[in-house]
Amino acid sequence: MRRIAAHAVLAALGLALVTGCGGGSGEQADDTPSPVPSVSFAAPRHAAEPAAYQRLARGEVRLEKGPFTDRVKVGGEALGAGSAVTGHLAVTSDVSELIALELRAAYYDADGKLLGTGSFHYAEEGHEEHPGGHAPAAEGPGIDFTVRPSQLTGTPTGAVLSIPVLVNE
Repeated sequence: MRRIAAHAVLAALGLALVTGCGGGSGEQADDTPSPVPSVSFAAPRHAAEPAAYQRLARGEVRLEKGPFTDRVKVGGEALGAGSAVTGHLAVTSDVSELIALELRAAYYDADGKLLGTGSFHYAEEGHEEHPGGHAPAAEGPGIDFTVRPSQLTGTPTGAVLSIPVLVNE
């Protein structure tokens, strides 16, 4: 029995020495705070790739459900000349100013095959740098947009519009 008690006392003494719990004054030798471990988050992933097949009516522009679709109203969307998707977007969740917006369009042919994509970007800061010198107005009731395809493999008859980025105050 004494042998077990002796081992227990030695184990407790060893634990106290290792963890710093001893008969000291309780003060640390160094007053510097312990370093805070760095925290990193995974970089945001790109928006999901468009479906390879999407059945749309001729001339249809469909707004894909996403994390921002309940905060906006998109109207007047149309597939126009040069296969550009045009329309008007207004933030409906509040009256704050639009800071950044990205719209993407996936273009489909009459058989539902994906032909290509395009995107529209708006940023409150530096918006003077849009191609052609024209910056869309984001003040008031919303913003007019034009999403032009970057490269198509055929003639689109419909498009699916998505909103991967929406930032407002």
